Amino acid sequence: MTLVVDIPTNTMLADLDESLRTLLSDGLAQHGFDRVEIAFEAPNREWSGQLSSPALNLFLYDLRESTTHRHRGVDERRTEAGAQETRPPLMLDCSYAVTAWTRSVEDEHRLLSQVLAILFAFPRLPAEVLPPRLANGSQRYPITTKVGQGRGEGKSDFWTAVGGQYKASLDYVATLSVEPGTVYRRGPEVRESTIRVGDATLPRPQAKSVELHRLAGRISDAAGEPHPGAWITLPDAGRYATTDDTGRFRFDRVPPGTHRAVARTADGAEIEVELEVPGATPDLVIDGPKRKKARS
Repeated sequence: MTLVVDIPTNTMLADLDESLRTLLSDGLAQHGFDRVEIAFEAPNREWSGQLSSPALNLFLYDLRESTTHRHRGVDERRTEAGAQETRPPLMLDCSYAVTAWTRSVEDEHRLLSQVLAILFAFPRLPAEVLPPRLANGSQRYPITTKVGQGRGEGKSDFWTAVGGQYKASLDYVATLSVEPGTVYRRGPEVRESTIRVGDATLPRPQAKSVELHRLAGRISDAAGEPHPGAWITLPDAGRYATTDDTGRFRFDRVPPGTHRAVARTADGAEIEVELEVPGATPDLVIDGPKRKKARS
C-alpha cells in the first residue's frame, strides 16, 4: 500500500467570513440597516473605542470537530488499476460570538434581533453568498449552521479573555468539511488464489491434499458500466454470490474443474458461461435480453 500526500490549498475560514459578510450585508440592507460595519476582529476595548458608526462583530472564538457530523468509515474506490482508500473529511464546527455595537442599547437590540432573524432563516448557507473557493466543490457537503447554542464557559469568562466590556452576544456555528489530502493506494485486485488442505491426523503418505481456489471477476454492460446487485451462481457446486457497487464478485474455496456459472442482473438479463478453475476469470458482459454465451 502506498501513501500519497497532496495537501490542497485551503482558505476556508477566510472564505466563510466572506460568506457571512455577504449574507448579513444583503439581509440588513433589505431592512434599512445599510450602513453597518461588519468586522471579525476581537471585540476588545481597543477595537470598540475606534468605532464611529453602527457595527456588527463576528468573532471566531472556537474551532473543534463536530460531534454530530463525525465520519468513522474510510472511503474506498476501486478501479482496474487497483484500489484507493481516503480518510473521511474532518467535520469542523466554527463558532462565532456575534455582537451589535451602536450608541444606544435599544438600537443594539434592534440590530441584533434582525441579525438573529437572518441567520436563523438559513440552516444551510445559500450558494449565492459563497465565494468561488467554497462554491467550486471544495466543500463535500452543504455548510450547515446552528444559532443560539451557548458556549461551555460562562459569558463573563469569555469577555474577560478577549479584554472587552460585557455585552449580549449571539452564538453562531457553521460546520465546514476539511479534506485530508492523503490517499492510500493499493495494487491491482487479486482475483485468483489457491490453498491446499489435508487431514493432519493421517500419516504423511496417506494425507492427500485438496486444492481450493478463489474465483473472482466483474459483471458489466457493453459500455463497461458495472452491474451492482447482480447475482451469480455456480449451480452444480451450490455456490452463490452478488456483485458490489463496482460490479465485482468473488467465490472462495472453489474446487478445481469446469464450473457452470449463471449470472443475472437486477432487471432480469441473464448470461451463462463455463469457467475453468484454476484459470483466468473473464469479465462477464450482460447487455440486453437474456442470452447464452459460448464457453470461455
